[in-house]
Amino acid sequence: MNDAIAVGANVMTDELSTYVYASEGYNRAVINHAVEYVNGHIHTNGIENFWSPLKRGFKGTYISVEPFHLDAYVAEQVFRYNNRKDS
Repeated sequence: MNDAIAVGANVMTDELSTYVYASEGYNRAVINHAVEYVNGHIHTNGIENFWSPLKRGFKGTYISVEPFHLDAYVAEQVFRYNNRKDS
């Protein structure tokens, strides 16, 4: 999946079939949104909480997003998300 995620880590996804291939080597827990959004500790609320302001930034703050700057836009939003409770 990614060098930043340790092999054997717990990964929570929705039911998208593509994740089967991307989750090899990880402990994948699946939530089926057609049935429920939370099942105990299994949910995708955290990543959905990250994507929402990122998408709003593309429509409002950045307006014209060039593909070669995409990593910088995402890195900025990662910083904002990880430090949101400090302000």
